[in-house]
Amino acid sequence: MYDRIREKLTILADAAKYDVSCSSSGGNRKNDNKGIGDSSNGICHTYTEDGRCVSLLKILLTNHCIYDCAFCVSRKSNDVKRAAFTVDEVVELTMSFYRRNYIEGLFLSSGIFKNADFTMERLVRIVKRLRIEERFNGYIHLKTIPGASQELLTEAGLYADRMSINLEMPTEAGLKLLAPEKSHEEVKKPLGFIQSTITQFKDEKKTGLIKSVPKFVPAGQSTQMVIGATPETDMEIMYSAAQYYKDFSLKRVYYSGYIPISHDTRMPVIGSQPPLLRENRLYQTDWLMRFYGFEVQELLNLKNPHLDTDMDPKLGWALRNLDQFPIDINTADYRMILRVPGIGVSSARKIVEARKFGRLRSDQLKKIGIAYNRAKHFIRCADSPYFINEPDAPHLKNLILAESSSKYLKVPQSQLSLF
Repeated sequence: MYDRIREKLTILADAAKYDVSCSSSGGNRKNDNKGIGDSSNGICHTYTEDGRCVSLLKILLTNHCIYDCAFCVSRKSNDVKRAAFTVDEVVELTMSFYRRNYIEGLFLSSGIFKNADFTMERLVRIVKRLRIEERFNGYIHLKTIPGASQELLTEAGLYADRMSINLEMPTEAGLKLLAPEKSHEEVKKPLGFIQSTITQFKDEKKTGLIKSVPKFVPAGQSTQMVIGATPETDMEIMYSAAQYYKDFSLKRVYYSGYIPISHDTRMPVIGSQPPLLRENRLYQTDWLMRFYGFEVQELLNLKNPHLDTDMDPKLGWALRNLDQFPIDINTADYRMILRVPGIGVSSARKIVEARKFGRLRSDQLKKIGIAYNRAKHFIRCADSPYFINEPDAPHLKNLILAESSSKYLKVPQSQLSLF
């Protein structure tokens, strides 16, 4: 029996590795019932908002699936070993791993076997048993199964810290190309229902009419897109992400570079490099939208539908908008300081506070922690030299890139040549 469980764990943990949407940011479930675990400590092999790396049991309930999505390793036509955990096995594994201090939480997804409700009901039974019978207060990230009933989604939300449902492809056309049985509407319905229920629970708590309002998906929702399997532009990808952030108040959109696993001629061939650089640039763009006040249209548009491979999107935007620079670091507003390449959110806040006590000089900016060699081309401070002629964009780009290097540029980027 032990060998069989170990074999299942090997198969289903390996199948789960393609899902990257497993950040625990936002979980705040406390251990106040003398139970086991505390989700405020996060989960493993992922990163919390404050940068801590923590541990995680990341598995599928099963890799059996009724769908035949061309990009998925668990598709029904793929000749791979199949396995399925029972409800008891997942509960026992989670508690056993936690007691041994291997993990701090659970990321549970599944292929769809029989139908959506059949699969979702088993996922709900697992998290319910962990919370109620085992009194487990660790972080739980649960996958929403498209097509599952609202009753099951509601019950799942009472026990999970975060729920997510994969968008799969960035556009409907891309999804229909590789998974014609699926649609984005099947994703939007549960996302919308869970978001409206989250809002309802928060409103009930605010009114104070109900003495004790239970937590409902306290860490919010996320989704994931596979990048590079279909020929969408970066603009299409990020416009889709921006719309989902707006419509469903998502906590995160994850971008997973496609790893070739199929000989299907519609996709990059096996052996092609995953688009790691592109994935990185998309995350940088996502960050600029969420924390730096950029609108997606400023970063990507019909004139610039793709992100630069040799520089980050913030620097790319600055070089296309040199008419807005240089800014006076001692008088510019916070919004413009955030847009300077080489200055992050924390540094921008420190600058705004520090200049209250006097005009800032270059040595002070370096101590604050900005990337001065990059930022100096876009700012003026108390001791900045005076330039008669400012360099143009191509010259400035070459100057900056000559002073910097990227680990991603060393990776061959041949995958997208298919398109």
